[in-house]
Amino acid sequence: MIMIPVQLIIIFMTFYYFVLSMFGLFRRPDKKVLEPEKSFALVVAAHNEEAVIGPLVDNLLNLDYPKELYDVFVVADNCTDKTALIAKNAGALVHQRFNNEKRGKGYALEWMFHRLFKLERHYDAVIIFDADNLVNETFLVEMNSKLCQGHQIVQCYLDSKNPYDTWVTNTFSITFWLSNRLLQLARYNTGFLNNVLGGTGMCISTKVLKDLGWGATSLTEDLEFTMKALISGIKTTWAHDAIVYDEKPLTFIQAWNQRKRWAQGQVDVAGRYFFPLIYKAFKERKLMYFDAAVHLFQPALVMIATFFMFVNLISGLQSSYTQVFNVVMPWSGWQILSAFSLVFPVAALALERLPWRAYAGLILYPVFIYSWIPIVFLGFVNRKDKSWSHTKHTRSIKYDDVVKEKKVSSS
Repeated sequence: MIMIPVQLIIIFMTFYYFVLSMFGLFRRPDKKVLEPEKSFALVVAAHNEEAVIGPLVDNLLNLDYPKELYDVFVVADNCTDKTALIAKNAGALVHQRFNNEKRGKGYALEWMFHRLFKLERHYDAVIIFDADNLVNETFLVEMNSKLCQGHQIVQCYLDSKNPYDTWVTNTFSITFWLSNRLLQLARYNTGFLNNVLGGTGMCISTKVLKDLGWGATSLTEDLEFTMKALISGIKTTWAHDAIVYDEKPLTFIQAWNQRKRWAQGQVDVAGRYFFPLIYKAFKERKLMYFDAAVHLFQPALVMIATFFMFVNLISGLQSSYTQVFNVVMPWSGWQILSAFSLVFPVAALALERLPWRAYAGLILYPVFIYSWIPIVFLGFVNRKDKSWSHTKHTRSIKYDDVVKEKKVSSS
């Protein structure tokens, strides 16, 4: 009997994400407010980031936005290198934090927000960055526009500053490009679904931070705060033209460890918010709560689909249960659906106007995707382990170098 609900879940999720992805194949007209109005506190969380913090601070201090409307803060969290000194010399307002018990980005941000709110100057919003980031020149223009339109939480486009270093950075970058287009933009295009914060490039109004409190100290503080805000009725929106260039892990082991931390965090957050979101979805009859619950269900879906796959590998068990897939749609229909699913990634890369060398990663992309299976199981087993694992960043790239590289790759 268990195989019937297992199949129904897989079928539903397949159709759900297929339909959702279709909303990412276009861009909804987006009115923009170009007059600078809002003030920002740009907060960079950094732990031993002396190799990358300088170019980021320099980048942030030279954005195309009135300098009197924003400040750059760096919280040097438990640093044992020259991160604080380099950031200060580059022009940032540096706050050093030392706490061996409460370790991790979430705790560092919470500490920094408390200090920020005690300052004489008031900022309309806080934008969170990672130390390895670089951002496009019009980033604050885009965020100002969203805030002026009444949005209170905004997630930017997550790009890569080293997509062609290794096959891992290439496939990892593809994952983000597809998510930007087929999930984030798709949700935004519906007009009623909630976007998901992505760890960096997160713009949150000061009022929301003060009213709700940060409190997001899990291994995936971005996902945790997304759901915390949504439960309170505050949506997250999407800014496709505000871009953060993030450094992707160079090796498979580095990528494995980072994704394992994400899996642990997502399972943890799902355990706390999945059922409250389902309850709220039925109570208020709003699809955005149900969609958020579906997003949190992804690790469970991976485990359910893996279980189904192993059952089907045992020939003697295939005839012991009803094949719901064949009842819902003939085999030819599933083949057509699978073909479309293969076309979507190529279409998404084309719509993002990525160079041809970006497509090379699609060859090994299945290896990267299927490696999520053991990672998710490990994340579930270790879901109560809250120890933070730091990803070392080494690519000291300036924003001008990123722009030149993109122009060369596109030519």
